[in-house]
Formats: sequence, C-alpha cells, structure tokens
Amino acid sequence: MTTAKRDTYTPETLLSVAVGIFNERGYDGTSMEHLSKAAGISKSSIYHHVAGKEELLRRAVSRALEALFAVLDEPGALGGRAIERVEYVTRRTVEVLMAELPYVTLLLRVRGNTNTERWALERRRDFDHQVADLLKAAAAEGDLRADMDIRLATRLLFGMVNSLVEWYRPHPGSGYDGVQVAEAVVRLAFDGLRTDS
Repeated sequence: MTTAKRDTYTPETLLSVAVGIFNERGYDGTSMEHLSKAAGISKSSIYHHVAGKEELLRRAVSRALEALFAVLDEPGALGGRAIERVEYVTRRTVEVLMAELPYVTLLLRVRGNTNTERWALERRRDFDHQVADLLKAAAAEGDLRADMDIRLATRLLFGMVNSLVEWYRPHPGSGYDGVQVAEAVVRLAFDGLRTDS
C-alpha cells in the first residue's frame, strides 16, 4: 500500500501537504520528520522531489505571490480611472486569497527568519506599494475623500483583506462564496472612501 502511495506522490501533492503542516505548526516549528509523517513517505522520498523544506516554502509563497501579481496585469487593473482599478484589484485580491487560501495564509505568516521569508516579505511589500500607489492616484484624481489619510486607508484596506485568512473556511453550505465576500469588501471599503458616497 505504501509503495502505491509513494509512486503517486508528486511535487504538487507534497507541496499541498507541506503548506498544511507549515500553517498548522508554523514554518520554524515544522521538521522534515513532521513533513514525512504527514505525507506518509520517507524523508528520503521528500528529498527526491525537493532540496529541503525551504524549497517547499519558496514554492508555496511563490504560488501565492504569482497569483497576486497576476492581478496587477489583468485588463481591469490597467485601464480606467484609478478608483476603478483599485476597486478591481481589491476585488480580485480577495478572490485570489480565497482561491489560494492555504498558500496566501502561509505568505501572510512568514516572518523573515530565512532568505526565502525575507524575499517573500519584500515581494509582499512591493505588491502593497503598487496597490497603495493606485489609492494615491485615486485621491489625486479627486475620487477619494480629502479628509481620509491615504496611508491609514491603505493599512485598513489590507488589514480587512488579509484578515480573511483568519476566519474564512471554504466548504459547501458556508453561505459565502468568493464573489460575495469580494464584493462585500469592496463595498465596505470604497463606499466609505469614495467622494460620491
């Protein structure tokens, strides 16, 4: 039985198991022994697929980052007034977060203790800055309230979006789908920020 399982293991299924364990135990609290037990394969079998646990971390956070940065290249993020673009990016960021929940959760929990974590934090900051620049552009175009501090609004917006990893759990009958949650976030944030609200 174990041989069949071992034969069907792929780097992708191993990554999925690793992300679950990293999120449960924390990256620093996870050993290769934990990973091998959770995957039901030997440590040497893991090394057949990856160089070590940091490679698994890099693959996992890369998946989250690639999905988030892809949003910035979508047509809705590139054309129109800045307010429309930042609303689009916010909506899509929520959708990506929900679609890639375990991976984005891990990304949001890295602390900078390894080269991979520092790289991921830098990439996250880059994404955050690009969204903040859209908010600044929307304010400059007169579409955001003048009495709202843009730095504070940016932090509050990211706080609301990022908090989804703490409570959202996808399962049938939960009552919330990605589109519904994304629309609620956009309405809550931008109805209070827009000048026409």
